[in-house]
Amino acid sequence: MMIVSQFRQLNLSVVNVRTYLFAVLFVGGNMLLPQLCHLMPDGGKIFLPIYFFTLIASYKFGLKVGILTAVLSPLCNHLLFGMPPAGMLPVLVKSTLLALGGAIVADRSQRVSLLHVAAVVVAYQVLGGIAEWLIASDLSAALQDFKIGFPGMLLQVVLGWVILKGLAKYEC
Repeated sequence: MMIVSQFRQLNLSVVNVRTYLFAVLFVGGNMLLPQLCHLMPDGGKIFLPIYFFTLIASYKFGLKVGILTAVLSPLCNHLLFGMPPAGMLPVLVKSTLLALGGAIVADRSQRVSLLHVAAVVVAYQVLGGIAEWLIASDLSAALQDFKIGFPGMLLQVVLGWVILKGLAKYEC
């Protein structure tokens, strides 16, 4: 099993209909996965499901699909299910940072590895935690994903890498 794979990001343009089709697909995943995780007490806090498909979208399909997924996922989830709560601006910040990080790492490295995916996850969590601390003035809330959501971060890295490795040769 090869840990590092050659990887080609499909940086879709804003005039390409596939950009919006993939964004809708990933937003749908980011709506379904949290619903499944919320069947378990504190499942959302533990597994951080609203970020998973944003990682895949931005890493494989580029910044445009990633940003659409990052912004629309929490907004659609809030409008349809009331989660995350309206005051959860840090979720939008973290999602956007994840989309930026995933797109940049994939574009610059042209590789997918556990280390690359872990770097993206750690970067969005650290920078997003700092933003959350600045927005909410609550260090405990800012550190919650590290304390409670570590299993989710680990799943993002491992399952994200497995899926991205599987998508490495996909050309649309």
